[in-house]
Amino acid sequence: MPTSFSRSIRLAVPALLAVAMVVTPQGCTDLAESPFSVITPDNFYRNDEEVRAGLAAVYSQLNTASTGNLRYLNQIPADDEVIPVRGQDWFDNGAHLEAQRHTWQAGSPLTLGTINSAWTQNFTGIARANVLLNAIQDLPLSNKPRTLAEARVLRAYFYYNLLDLFGGVPIVTEVEVAARARDTRAATYAFIEKELTEARNDLPVTWPASDYGRATKGWVDAMLASLYVNAEVFAGSVTASGLQKGPPQWQKAIDAADRVLSNTSYKLTADQAANFRADNNTSPEIVMVSARRPEAGLSLNFISNSLHYNQFSPSPNNGWSVEPPTYRKFDPDDKRRAAILEGPQFNIVTAAPVNDRAGVRLNFTIDIPDITQATEGNGTRMYKWPFDPARTGTNHGNDYAIYRLAEIYLIKAEALNELNRTAEAMALVNLVRARAFSPPKPLATSLTQAQARAAIFDERQFELIDEGKRRTDQIRQGTWLAANWNKPADVPFSVLMPIPQSQMDANPLLEQNPGY
Repeated sequence: MPTSFSRSIRLAVPALLAVAMVVTPQGCTDLAESPFSVITPDNFYRNDEEVRAGLAAVYSQLNTASTGNLRYLNQIPADDEVIPVRGQDWFDNGAHLEAQRHTWQAGSPLTLGTINSAWTQNFTGIARANVLLNAIQDLPLSNKPRTLAEARVLRAYFYYNLLDLFGGVPIVTEVEVAARARDTRAATYAFIEKELTEARNDLPVTWPASDYGRATKGWVDAMLASLYVNAEVFAGSVTASGLQKGPPQWQKAIDAADRVLSNTSYKLTADQAANFRADNNTSPEIVMVSARRPEAGLSLNFISNSLHYNQFSPSPNNGWSVEPPTYRKFDPDDKRRAAILEGPQFNIVTAAPVNDRAGVRLNFTIDIPDITQATEGNGTRMYKWPFDPARTGTNHGNDYAIYRLAEIYLIKAEALNELNRTAEAMALVNLVRARAFSPPKPLATSLTQAQARAAIFDERQFELIDEGKRRTDQIRQGTWLAANWNKPADVPFSVLMPIPQSQMDANPLLEQNPGY
């Protein structure tokens, strides 16, 4: 595995994370405080290497913000996965039940914990980008346009996450710590589009292996394709009565997707599972990546969330499970279902049979009769990101694929279908499905537009489960509010998360989302 850009700089300049202390993430701490750091823009950004180190700090925050809390909020409240209470484990003050049942409020446990962390992590990334961008504007640096473009793309990514979760947020491009009011959701959408579009020309198509994991034109085009396919939601507004859609941007989504698809350096892998293994840095399908290493602070450890305590050492946490209706939705012949563990279980390293803690053979059941009183074996488990042979403890080096070519095909298919080009759309869906079935099981290209729409969203779940996409998809699809399995019908304003009360208290200019 090549040394990623963010890893090499973090190891060379271990103190660079102090750069982020120059500015406090707007609205997420006491704004009366005066932040202090021995490293400031005046005494740090003096040459190319120091600027490179500051940029690496922004990439480091991409690793933090792209997984963890954001991924949780896009999967556990959606119909992908659930975290049942198992005896004394996983109650956590009711936060996971709150996520499953959509009962969060501005001051509830889930909001003050996970939702607040998502807000803070993304604003921290914005703050780091702002420090760098403001510090180097007037410096005579080599490759300055490219460095500015990278920082702007990363900042746009953090704003994309905030837009998705919270709607309009304060748009901050300065380093001064001050209370700021929220901008509208449409204005936040427009800011992200402008930043990505303007930065694109100064980015390379590819990087050498020594700079693996840095922003490219493909990153921008994938983000724009996703932004445009969500335009009706992201550029709309939300009242207590629910979502008021903005204008669609289907053709723009197709155009952005086509720019990715025309790049010959990207290709679908013959085996979908190759995109998630520890050597997935070699996958030509991954368009935008969060590069990882099997080292503390740089790793990926998703399997710790879901595997049973006895399936691996050090012990996993036996938590996250796949929702039963979702598991049953998979065609038994779909190779992608193999990433979900069901039935009698084994040690994932030695393949030896595994017992539960009572000494009984461990068996993962499809059904979870009661998510408040689940057994050790209730629920199938995601094993999409398998163990790394070079792991250190719980630290695995699988890279996190933020966008893959398969998703770009599905984005284009969705946009084509909305423009009544359904046969073309289903041909792209079948292109993605082809590697999942042997022999192939293509879907009919003669579906109605409504049938195709449902099929595309199902295919997105089969292809992208456990990749942090599902909440966004369900809101766009219109299924987010419906009753399902362990969730009653939801209030219409829940398409946005509440602004955490701790942020409201820190910034008196913030206005709460409607309904909360």
